[in-house]
This record gives sequence, structure tokens and C-alpha cells, in this order.
Amino acid sequence: MPHDYHKTVLDNGIRIVTKQMPHARSVAMGVWVNVGARDEKAEEAGLCHFIEHMMFKGTRRRTALQIAKEFDAIGGQCNAFTSKENTCYYAKVMDTHVDTMVDLLSDIFLNSVFDPREVERERQVILQEIRMLEDTPDDYVHVLLARDIWGNHPLGRSILGTQDTVITFDSNTIKECFKRAYQPERIVITAAGNLQHESFVELIGGSFGVVRNGNVLQERMPPTMDWNATAYPKDLEQVHICLGVGGVRTTDPRRHACMLLNVVMGGNMSSRLFQEVRERRGLAYAIYSFVSLFCDTGLLGVYVGVAKHNTEEVLRLIADEMNRLKKEPVDNAELRNGKEHLKGGLYLATESTDTQMTRLATNEIIFGRHVPLQEVVQDIERVTAEDILTLAQQTFQPDAVSVSLLGPVDGNVSYKDILVS
Repeated sequence: MPHDYHKTVLDNGIRIVTKQMPHARSVAMGVWVNVGARDEKAEEAGLCHFIEHMMFKGTRRRTALQIAKEFDAIGGQCNAFTSKENTCYYAKVMDTHVDTMVDLLSDIFLNSVFDPREVERERQVILQEIRMLEDTPDDYVHVLLARDIWGNHPLGRSILGTQDTVITFDSNTIKECFKRAYQPERIVITAAGNLQHESFVELIGGSFGVVRNGNVLQERMPPTMDWNATAYPKDLEQVHICLGVGGVRTTDPRRHACMLLNVVMGGNMSSRLFQEVRERRGLAYAIYSFVSLFCDTGLLGVYVGVAKHNTEEVLRLIADEMNRLKKEPVDNAELRNGKEHLKGGLYLATESTDTQMTRLATNEIIFGRHVPLQEVVQDIERVTAEDILTLAQQTFQPDAVSVSLLGPVDGNVSYKDILVS
């Protein structure tokens, strides 16, 4: 175990993980909860995200304004996010202000009052956020693809919820969900930077040690996937296309092959799709592939925004590249460049305290242990061209692909047939 990595488990099950970076002048801290949008019932869609917003709206000790002023007074950064599977409250400050950061984040997490007046005000903010997402087609088409693939499963819903669900939440609903979901065994506190583990645990332990277990959360149900093509007509300048095939889960041994397949296909500027669609043919400004990994499933996807008259051509080009990856192993240069791209991103990220803090939490939540960077690099290096070819053959199946199109789409065109022809 590296000497700069430390882990302490409090009596109630909360895990505290730190990484000492003595060369840094900052400390990044995150309070992570292994609960997200996929843990909501249908009528609760958006509730985890609503709780995240409300945590900054006042505690028994501080008003929302006082929270903002105290972070600003120390030059700190503080924010939060909700994903499908996790919620995180994080901050970054100079190493001389760690005590204040811990006090503020602890107060926010443990003492928020969820005042009914603040709930009503924040409801309006979130409703605007939902409308803003719907007005941002290059983001919204990803929401549509998830809905088309996973349907009524929680993974198919927007993290923000819907206007119909958000208007039903009140202070009691939020308090009950918070008590039910924020269980000690699901909480991981991580910090990275110029700090001492023992001192940090001493700061944290007294406040977080009082958190007690509640009712057991419902077990996550694996989703099934539907494969189809769905057109969403809307008066836009471009057709926004999101295509998806089955990927791998977060712990799948093939995850590094999947990452490399993504890099080769459309994960950077030298990738096949970027070069063919944008650079050689000038058919799109934005085109990229992406990977979404969850605890029990995954998605490998492609996004592109194109003029209406280029829609069919671009779909055929994407299908051609997928078929090529199924038939021909990537060459040695592509494989080497892909590996260097992944490793470079990993090594560059080690210089950032907030990225290191995030990596500590991700490894603890997913694997329950510290995963040394060298282990990840070795796993990447072990991937062969044959591994990528096999994964592409398993993944790029004609009857297992979905595509969602948003914009001036032609309702008479069978877009699925274009992909599988």
C-alpha cells in the first residue's frame, strides 16, 4: 500500500480515504453518497437532484447566504452533482483553510433544514433547469437515447426528473428521502492534497460519527435494453443524433478494451469518426463517441449534429466504421496511440487534487479498495488488438443498436434500416 494513501472506517461504517500530496497548496474534499437517480421510484424522479440543491439552502447554524459568503471569504470552490448512481458534495480550498472547509461541508451535509420556503424557491430554479436542458438539443438527445434504450427503468429517466414530478416534492418528501437514502454504509468521504490523514479524520470523525443507520435501501435492479430508432421532430437548424449499443459494467474485465475501442472510434481528434466525418468530408462540426459505465450495465455511444440533408450519409458512415471495427483488428499504431492517449489523461490528472479526490471515491465505491495508477496502466497495456476486435464483434450487432434523432427529421425514413443495411 502506498504511504500517501490512508483509509479509516468509522464505527458507523462511513469510510474516510485520503491521499497526501505534499507538493500541492490545495486540498480537495468530497462527501460521496452511493445513491443517485437510479435509486428513485418513478414518482420520485428528480428527488436526489432536488436534495442536492437543497443542501446549500440553509442549516441550523447558517443561512444560504452565510454559506456562500464563508466559502467566498476563503477563496474556496464548492459545488455538488447528482449522477445516475452517486451524489457528491465537494469543495477545494488552500491548505490553510481545511478546518473551515470541513466545518462548512459537515454543516451542509448533516444540518440542512430543508425549509419549506426555500424548497418552493428552489423548485422554480430546477424547473428552469429542466426547461434549459430541453432547449439544449445536443444534451437533451442523450436523455432521449437513455429513455429509448432503458424505457421505464430508472436509468432511462433524466437525473433532473420531470416538471410533473418536481412540482410534487415538499419539505417532508425531501427529509424522508434524505433519511432513507443517506445511509452510513453508502457514504465515502475523500480528500486529496496537502493534509495529514490523522488530523483530517479527527476533524471529520466527531461530526460524521453520529450518523445512524436507517431503513435498508431497495436493491438496484438490472435493466433490460430496447433497440430501435426514434425520431423527435423539432424546429432546429440541425439534426442531433445519438446512437447507442450495449457496453460493459464498471467492474467488467473488458472495461479497458471498451475504453480503447471508444478512443479509436471517436474519442479524440485523430479518431476514425472525427477524421472521416468532420475532417475529410466536412459533414459535422461536433462528432464524438462516449462510454457510460454503471454497476450492472453500460453504453457505448456516438453523438453527431448534422444538417438534415446529411443525416442518412452520416448514419451510413458511422455504421461503416462500426462494421470495419468488427472485421479488421486495429493496427499497431492506432493501438499504441490509443493507449498513450488513455495513459496521458490518467497521468496528467494526478497533478490535480480534485481529480485525485474523485479517483479515491470512485475506486472505494466501485472496488472497495485503493487501485494504484500503475495497476490501471498495466491493465491498459495488456489490451490487444484481438481484445478490441472481439469486443466490437460482441457489441456491434445489427439487432442491438438504438438511435435517437432530434430536429428536422423525416418521419418517412427508416433510420434503423440505414444503420443495419
